[in-house]
Amino acid sequence: MKCIRCKKKAVITLKRHNAAFCAECFLHYYRNQVLKNIQKNKMFKKDDRVLVVVSGGKDSMALWDVLAKEGYNVVAMYINLGIGEYSNRSQEVVENFAKKNNLPLIVKNIKEEFGLDIYKLSKTLKRSPCSVCGTIKRYLFNKVAYDNGFSVIATGHNLDDEAATLLGNILNWGESYLARQGPVLPQTHPKLIKKVKPLYTLTEKENMYYVLLNKIEFLHEECPYSVGARSILYKELLNELEEKSPGTKQRFLIGFLEKGKKHFKEVENIELKECKTCGHVTTTEECSFCRLTKVSNTVS
Repeated sequence: MKCIRCKKKAVITLKRHNAAFCAECFLHYYRNQVLKNIQKNKMFKKDDRVLVVVSGGKDSMALWDVLAKEGYNVVAMYINLGIGEYSNRSQEVVENFAKKNNLPLIVKNIKEEFGLDIYKLSKTLKRSPCSVCGTIKRYLFNKVAYDNGFSVIATGHNLDDEAATLLGNILNWGESYLARQGPVLPQTHPKLIKKVKPLYTLTEKENMYYVLLNKIEFLHEECPYSVGARSILYKELLNELEEKSPGTKQRFLIGFLEKGKKHFKEVENIELKECKTCGHVTTTEECSFCRLTKVSNTVS
């Protein structure tokens, strides 16, 4: 099979596009997809300060690399969640990449800095580890971005992630979530930083190809707490559909964004307040993160 762009021997086939690429042309396609997503959705400009969320996995490492190579003003941020060897290894991956490429990196450790233990909090609150983890990460990424003058937070969510989230929101009729689903979550309060997903049209496999072709080190294993997560089931179901009908995920997500999203409205008149403890944005008197830290102090 020949490359659709240069006619050399192809090494990568993308069934959903009915296309094949050589290594060089695939990287050209990948970069163009990212740049197109940024420009089409007005995510950020070259002079914006962008905080890139990194975990050490293939998606966030691909995002970090491509944005840095394209000349965007990016700083990466990693949170060590205290999940044993998994967290230690992922921190090593991001620190090695930052050092090798002379890129700025912010590292936070929730155990050392805040005394938080996801496993203990999960058991005490009877919430899933993913729920506790999500609360912590959303708070810290936004706080660091706000405190350090970043104009946007970029995450490595890919097409598979977004399609699975959409399926879950539809199955549960999460109308407010459906209204907000998309590649850009705009700033609705001076202390809530805009969030964007530049890889939302690229698949997990395409991100894998990108890091392999660029010889970027990444963490292969998944978080041990993600085992049994419903999002994995949704991804498996969508993978079956994709295998039988290539392009299903893309049609599902893009079709919703272009035709379906407009039929859902966000819950209006939500009063945003400043947390009485830390001063950041919340809908209650005290934010979820500060409540977590108080619970943590009682179980530690």
